[in-house]
Amino acid sequence: MIPFELTEPIETERLRLRLMTEADIDIVHSYQSREDVCRYLLFDPRDRDTVAAKVAEHIRHTRLESDGDYLQLAVERKDDGQMIGDLYITVKSVENDTAELGWTFHPDHHGQGYATESAKALLALAFDTVEFHRVIAELDPRNDASVNLCLRLGMRREAHFVEDLWFKGEWADTGSYAMLAREYRAS
Repeated sequence: MIPFELTEPIETERLRLRLMTEADIDIVHSYQSREDVCRYLLFDPRDRDTVAAKVAEHIRHTRLESDGDYLQLAVERKDDGQMIGDLYITVKSVENDTAELGWTFHPDHHGQGYATESAKALLALAFDTVEFHRVIAELDPRNDASVNLCLRLGMRREAHFVEDLWFKGEWADTGSYAMLAREYRAS
């Protein structure tokens, strides 16, 4: 229920989802500085100072209560403690009981099921713990990996907005995927 504060990491079979710390700056920079990682993100590759400022901002966000509140969670492997990517959950609308999810992983860790495992845990937090009615993911529909992750999670494609976003010097489309609490519980 809102308000919700994350006080302990979320654990899965292989992963730990936890609040970010300053110790994560170099790892986050290692993938957020890459052109291939940022291709479908709303920002260009970041320098270390920009990443440090963003991580400092993320550290302050531990609570979901109002529209725009978010948790930016480091995803680390339990067996060796290595951070492999991050996920976020944002309160899209308190009034409409809606959250939004997103993810970014270092390419060295693609294809091992980590994104699916961690995103399922974040869906469980959204629906079972915070009890949102609806969870969405908005993404660049050219990003096949993210589209396929949404489908593996059981989300449905709700919309494909054509050239609705001026993105990195050109018009781009937005794909919208969603799941309701009742659909989550039925899956």
